[in-house]
Formats: sequence, structure tokens, C-alpha cells
Amino acid sequence: MSKIDKVVLAYSGGLDTSVIVRWLQETYGCEVVTFTADIGQGEEVEPARAKAEALGVKEIYIDDLREEYVRDFVFPMFRANTIYEGEYLLGTSIARPLIAKRLIEIANETGADAISHGATGKGNDQVRFELGAYALKPGIQVIAPWREWDLGSRESLMNYCAQHKIPVDFSSGKKKSPYSMDANLLHISYEGGSLEDPWAEAEEEMWRWSVSPEVAPDQPTYITLTFEKGDPVAIDGERMSPATLLEKLNKLGGANGIGRLDIVENRYVGMKSRGCYETPGGTILLKAHRAIESITLDREVAHMKDELMPRYAKLIYNGYWWSPEREMLQAAIDESQQVVNGEVRLKLYKGSVSAVGRRSADSLFDERIATFEEDAGAYDQKDAEGFIKLNALRLRIAAGKGRKLL
Repeated sequence: MSKIDKVVLAYSGGLDTSVIVRWLQETYGCEVVTFTADIGQGEEVEPARAKAEALGVKEIYIDDLREEYVRDFVFPMFRANTIYEGEYLLGTSIARPLIAKRLIEIANETGADAISHGATGKGNDQVRFELGAYALKPGIQVIAPWREWDLGSRESLMNYCAQHKIPVDFSSGKKKSPYSMDANLLHISYEGGSLEDPWAEAEEEMWRWSVSPEVAPDQPTYITLTFEKGDPVAIDGERMSPATLLEKLNKLGGANGIGRLDIVENRYVGMKSRGCYETPGGTILLKAHRAIESITLDREVAHMKDELMPRYAKLIYNGYWWSPEREMLQAAIDESQQVVNGEVRLKLYKGSVSAVGRRSADSLFDERIATFEEDAGAYDQKDAEGFIKLNALRLRIAAGKGRKLL
């Protein structure tokens, strides 16, 4: 690695990244630029400025990326009805390509030689940040302190802070959550602590965005979600920006105990990891999007989307948002969404979300054909005989040749 004069660090203002600032300054003798992204984590990000200044940082970026995050990353992902391993709505995964993109933009603006992040060598985030960075700026250098330094525990980080007079809030004895948490407008995740035992049930006190389904309201909440070209644009007729709409869905879902998830997932680096997630708005959005697609998409298009979705989800989970294969799939998915317009009525009740109504000017549902009542000749039931016989032809030939299935 050539000499580093300036590095852009993805900076949260917490313990790890505060240590990283000083470690970079001392280890590489370089200038550090900090970048803090507001992607709806629910905490004030501006204090990161004062912390960075106290560490001698001269160039400080604090960017409100909430609208870009939902509009350009979350919504495109939901057009594909994306879930990883059948359950995970990819709340952490989908935020990383935006952060990688902004890191590279700032590196270009400031003339930095390298970028840096606080992801550990055990997780997926290191892969997501770095694959994105290399795709967007092939010659960029990446510094991942957790893969270089010998600080392997919280105690060693605290000792480093004491030795280098680094002001960190937690050093004053403030109680810290026992979990490793990551939050943005799509979700909040919990790992570590008692969750490292996959048999142990998560404590009720852990959850922050949702009430327990047992204590959720006894009366259901009904909402109507409006879609245009596959994206939600209004709740109960009130048009909202992407970030505002998702924030509203989070509140509605959380109040009704919707969106909790407890899974063991397969990380890209090879290990299994147990995590808990709250994704109230995303859970509602997925149900609603599939409902509006059910009346607007052609059958084979819908089935092909479902076949492609696991591959698309895997690309996002593994960090390949900035890849030609993801862009190819996205183009196909987005083309399918041109007719995904209309309204879905949803029932939110004690941890569940149900689609109870859907309508669209682009609907392919033909009541004259689907009815169980008199259809006035709209459908000739005799046609079904030839259809069945033709589809049975190969089965009949095989059976006639003595090929038994039992």
C-alpha cells in the first residue's frame, strides 16, 4: 500500500470509530475526513461533529441521505419483493451501497487516497463497503482497522481512549445496550449479547420500535396504500415523500406489533449468525406490493420475478449492489412495474398484516370470467377438456409404455 495522506472514514461518533480516527492519525500519519450519514437511525447525528472536532478533524461531512436512501435503494429493492433466506428484509444490507457511494464521492471531492470503515473482519459489512468502493473507484485504497490492529475487545478500546484522551460518551459510565445495533429508516437490528445463544429467547425489553403483539390494540387499524409504477406514494390518499411514507408505516406497524423477526442467517463470510430485526414499515410494504402485483402483473411475469428474486436478494446481501448483474436484474424488474399501479387496503392487527382489498385501473382480474355465477358466455368451460388432454399427453404416453410412477 502506498503512502496515505488523507482518508475518508465512515464515522458514527461512537466508541469504535472514535478510536479509529486517532488510530488512523497515528498509524498512517494521515489527515482524516469524517463522514456521518443520516439514514433515519433515529438518533441525532450532529453531535458527531463536535466529537470529530475534538479529535482534530478539519473536514467533517454530515449528510441527510434519508430521501435518497428510501427512493433510490429501499424502493427499488421492494419492487422485487426482496427477502433473503425466506425471511430477512435486508435492512442493513441495502444501506451499505449508499454509504459506499458517498464515501467515494467525498474521497473524490477532498482528494483522499483511501477510505476506512469500522466493520469487523467477521461480518458482511466489510464486504459490502469494499465491493461497492472498488466498483465505483477501482484504484481506491481501503483501510479496515479491525483487520489490522490488536484491539480485540471493548476493554482494549476503552483503554486506548484513556491513554489517548479520546472523549467517548460511554467512558463516563453511561449504561450501554448489551446488543450490537444498527438502525436506519427500514429497520433496526440486534446482535450479540444473549442472542449469541440461538436457544435463548430475546428479551422483551430489547425491542425498541414495536410493541409486543400481545399488548397491541384490540381493534385493527385499516390503511390504504397507493402505488405508482411499483412504488408507494400515498397513505390513505395523502401523498408523501419516500422517507416520510416509510417513517409513517414504521409508526403504524410498530404500534400494532408488526415486523419483529428472529433468525439465524448465513453470512457471506461463511458463518451462521443469529440476529433479531424490527422492520414494521417494510413488512407492511412487502405485503401491499405483492397484493397490488397480484391483480396487475401477468402470470408468467409474476412467476419469473419470484424465480429471480432469491438471486437478487443474494446479490444485495453479499454486497453486489454496484454490479452489472444487479443492474441487469433491476432493469427487468423495473420494466415489470410500469403497470403496478393502484390501491391496496390493509388490516394491521396484533403482529399481522393482511391485504383485504386491492383495485387498479391496470387490473387483469376479469370478474366476468372469474365469477362462479352466470358468465354470459365470457368463458367456454368446454375449452378446458382439450387443455387438460394436451397437458396430459406426455404422461399418458409414458404410462402406456409401462413407466410406473408408483
